[in-house]
Amino acid sequence: MVAEGARRTGTQAVERALGLLRSFEVGPPTRSLSELAQLTGLTPATAHRLLRALCRADLVSHDRKTERYGLGAALVPLGSRAADVLGVSAVRPMLDSLASTTGESVNLGVRDGSEVLVLLGVPSTQSLRFDQAAGTRVPVYASAMGKVLLAFDPDPDEAVRSVHRLTKLTEWTITSRSTLSSVLEETREQGWAINDEEREPYVRTVAVPVRSADGWALAAVAVQGPSSRMTDDRIKALLPSLQATAAGVSTSLSALGPRGLNPTTTDLPT
Repeated sequence: MVAEGARRTGTQAVERALGLLRSFEVGPPTRSLSELAQLTGLTPATAHRLLRALCRADLVSHDRKTERYGLGAALVPLGSRAADVLGVSAVRPMLDSLASTTGESVNLGVRDGSEVLVLLGVPSTQSLRFDQAAGTRVPVYASAMGKVLLAFDPDPDEAVRSVHRLTKLTEWTITSRSTLSSVLEETREQGWAINDEEREPYVRTVAVPVRSADGWALAAVAVQGPSSRMTDDRIKALLPSLQATAAGVSTSLSALGPRGLNPTTTDLPT
């Protein structure tokens, strides 16, 4: 029988190792030991011990010349397999087509607690653009994708209450939960949401939900660009293409059944 203290220690080690891996989701491809320790809040000694274990599993690579760490080759087949199983690979052509049609950057994202995790990002070909790479995380309350994911949650009121602090990011950020709830009600009525320079100045985004068979949001698809191009008239003009893409993504993911994206997280027994 494993002692409770040993279980806690083992779980803590796993959580810390996962934190090290997730620190590579965005940002530079390699980092030093001190940078990783600072990012994860670990001591250098603890970070080094865990990194050695991750290197042995080829989940992390280590360059002896530069003493920098990066993602390991063993993650490549895992990532590719996950993209296939979750349906991300299958819907990429639809997002590519939407980006080509609109001339703007396109994203597919899912809710992860108080954040939206970008699963796919297709950059615009225009020189003035705003892109979000896969792995980027943005506050759920300050993004168009986040608003539709909250609005089409089975319990929107509880979803709003569960969001962490509504920190002011720009002059137009929504920082009131009552205001956010009103915006979500409007989002449900019209079926789409706008991020009007609420997270980044001079950037506007429009998003629609990717719905499951019961009408709830599995994910969200967004088109974003500089506010000089993303005018109200332009947003209305591109909405049909955006909604058609979301419908196609929904059909593709629904065909996968329980393997597809699922916004519900089930806690494992302890």
